[in-house]
Amino acid sequence: MSKVAVPVGVVSIVLMLVVPLPSAVLDLLLGLNITAALLILLVSMQIKRSLDFSVFPSLILIATLFRLALNVSSTRLVLTDGFAGKVIDAFGHFVVGGSLVVGLVIFVILTIIQFVVITNGAGRVAEVGARFTLDAMPGKQMAIDADLNAGLINEQQARKRRAEVTAEADFYGSMDGASKFVKGDAIAAIIITLINLIGGFAIGVIQRGLSPADAVSQYSLLSVGDGLVSQIPALLISTATGIIVTRSASDADMGTDLLGQLGRYKQPLRIAGGAAVALCLIPGLPKLPFAVVGGLFLIMAARMKEAPVVDEEAEARALAAENEPKPDSPEAIAEKMRVDPLELEVAFDLVDLVDSARGGDLLDRVKALRRKVAMDSGLVIPLVRTRDNLDLPSSQYVIWLNGVPAAKGISPAGTVLAIGDNLDGLPGKPTREPVFGLPAKWVPMELQRQAEMAGATVVDRSSVITTHLAEVVRQNAADLLGREDVKLLVEMVRRTHPIVVEELTPTLLTLGEIQRVLHGLLEENVSIRDLVRIFEALSVRAKTSTDVDGLIEAARAALGSAISQPYVTADERLHVLTLDPGFEQRLLESIRQTDGGQVLAIDAGAVDALVHGCSGMLEEAERSGLSPVLVCSPQVRAALSRLIRQVLPRLPVISYTEVSRTAQIESLGVVSGAVAIR
Repeated sequence: MSKVAVPVGVVSIVLMLVVPLPSAVLDLLLGLNITAALLILLVSMQIKRSLDFSVFPSLILIATLFRLALNVSSTRLVLTDGFAGKVIDAFGHFVVGGSLVVGLVIFVILTIIQFVVITNGAGRVAEVGARFTLDAMPGKQMAIDADLNAGLINEQQARKRRAEVTAEADFYGSMDGASKFVKGDAIAAIIITLINLIGGFAIGVIQRGLSPADAVSQYSLLSVGDGLVSQIPALLISTATGIIVTRSASDADMGTDLLGQLGRYKQPLRIAGGAAVALCLIPGLPKLPFAVVGGLFLIMAARMKEAPVVDEEAEARALAAENEPKPDSPEAIAEKMRVDPLELEVAFDLVDLVDSARGGDLLDRVKALRRKVAMDSGLVIPLVRTRDNLDLPSSQYVIWLNGVPAAKGISPAGTVLAIGDNLDGLPGKPTREPVFGLPAKWVPMELQRQAEMAGATVVDRSSVITTHLAEVVRQNAADLLGREDVKLLVEMVRRTHPIVVEELTPTLLTLGEIQRVLHGLLEENVSIRDLVRIFEALSVRAKTSTDVDGLIEAARAALGSAISQPYVTADERLHVLTLDPGFEQRLLESIRQTDGGQVLAIDAGAVDALVHGCSGMLEEAERSGLSPVLVCSPQVRAALSRLIRQVLPRLPVISYTEVSRTAQIESLGVVSGAVAIR
């Protein structure tokens, strides 16, 4: 019904411009116009924020068009019949006392109030509000993205906030334009009233032969009454417009805020009441009005309770202490038992890296790391809990993974890490770069320039810790993917590709099985960003088998050359190691299926030849600055990768179908069961 009512109403308003209305119907519509304007004013005072009345700009246009249509209808009746209903007649005779001069004066005063004061002020506020809202929009969007990246809000909350920011900008932009409707309506009311005055006087004198006095009495008073009837609701709408655009966001309506904020303090009321009483002492001024008003203010001040001065920080601390569970309560014990997936502990002298007030940017870098890992691997790592530990030795930090120390390092205060081979001439503490094990030295910060001139790569302390943390995350990405994370990823795909998710889970695979597949991909440093293609491949494979190795290989086949792309050099070269065909066939025949997946059942001599052949060529390639991959057939890849990962985790194993289509393949050697062939 509501979908039809508004369009029918707008069409009816347009028809009123051309179709004559009986005076009885006009009376009804004039009453509706005044009542609707009053309703709009009251609603604008009850809302808590402007967006709660987001339809207001469109409502202004409809209300303006309705008033103009009523003006046209009433003008037609006044000029043709000399009578436009009892409402206009009452305003023309009773409200202004039958005096044309009084009516014109009241009409002009109302017009000045609406046009000069309210409409102009509301239009200016709407224009400034629209400009400031649009200027602040990028900053608000960036703040939302920052909260999302920091994990303070989820994706759904971020979408809601973005929608609110966009809606706010649209609303103030619309209000800037809608205020022009109100201004134009005030101008139109003046012009229409002047036309009615001149036209009615001319018709009365020329066509009907009335005397000028009778023409003024009959037509001009009706024209003024028509102007007053239309001007009163227009004034109400203008006031509502001013209230809407000047309304600030609040937890209460305007009336509650007004009384609460004006009556919050006793002293202003007491001074205002005393000033009103003091005016009674001025000779010639009436005593009673000022005495009554001053007395009321003083009584109100005496009955009020002084608002206490609230220390918000102390109140917040007290509230936090009150809500904090007791040390021996089950909640407190459970909180201490909770194991965080990822923690960073720093010694007491590394706190400056965490404290932003002292210039520390470690927390900001950790947030940026979470974003980078998500973009690279598709894994949204959990929030990194950072805390200080007084028991740690000086300058040391520890990275914890699921409650177990995963890596340790040092970052002495007042130093930078110089990485290079020619560091003997620099004072400092020799060490090893924590990620790649390169020779390095912690040198005083003031010698940073000298270290750079010596050819060393200089890294600040925060970068060392962040890089170390990134390497730990990369090596243990699979262990950081929990069941809740998988559910979040599935829901993310469901929002954009619902059919893909509905076909896959829970009909074909459970969340646990999907987690095992994603876990297997992350173990081999395969990005899971392209979840749509992965899920589509799993849907096809799961219809025939739910074997985890088979599901992983199906997902890898769907990703194809995207797997080998990270190993392609800047000059579009992919350096590969391959297997001797005979040896590869032997490996294929030795594959056995176990509960833990496919394994190679080969003798120790063949394993030793395989490992030594791969490690020798890998070390030779790394000395040349290359990062090769081992390429084999898809049938043997899973079992071979499981073996290689145990002894050479830095050597990726890919299948022929995963080789980049655009890169130039450069073979570094062939591995056989006996010796390495170069």
